[in-house]
Amino acid sequence: MSMDTTAPSPFQVARALLKELQANFAVLRDCQPLAIGIDKQLIGRQPDLNRKALRIALGMHTNSLRYLKAMKKATARFDLDGNAAGEVTEEQRAHAAKMLDERLKKDAEQRKAQRQTQEAQKKAEEEEQRRSEKLNQLAAKFSRTR
Repeated sequence: MSMDTTAPSPFQVARALLKELQANFAVLRDCQPLAIGIDKQLIGRQPDLNRKALRIALGMHTNSLRYLKAMKKATARFDLDGNAAGEVTEEQRAHAAKMLDERLKKDAEQRKAQRQTQEAQKKAEEEEQRRSEKLNQLAAKFSRTR
């Protein structure tokens, strides 16, 4: 009997859980601002949930660009049934806007660094091509004279 030792990582478990929660709850699927304590509501409905995976899944969800964009504009929070359950404060909207700006800035910096790396690689390849062509020309020149 062989045992599979490649267990999924906590991140993979959380991602699968998040997909399941999004399929089951419109408030998550539609990226509506979540009620404070939504984790307790989820555990109340699904007591067998892995709490660590749930914490990671909710973190992934609430840090997603789509959720941050929704939070930036939102005024109300919602429970699992889509009922209003508290308000989004100005401070929370400002925090979401700040997180969004930081994420977009970081993404732009990563894209810029990627472009610079690609340009440097292309330049090095072109330089190597020129060097190779010169060597071939020299080799051809000297092989003809003998």
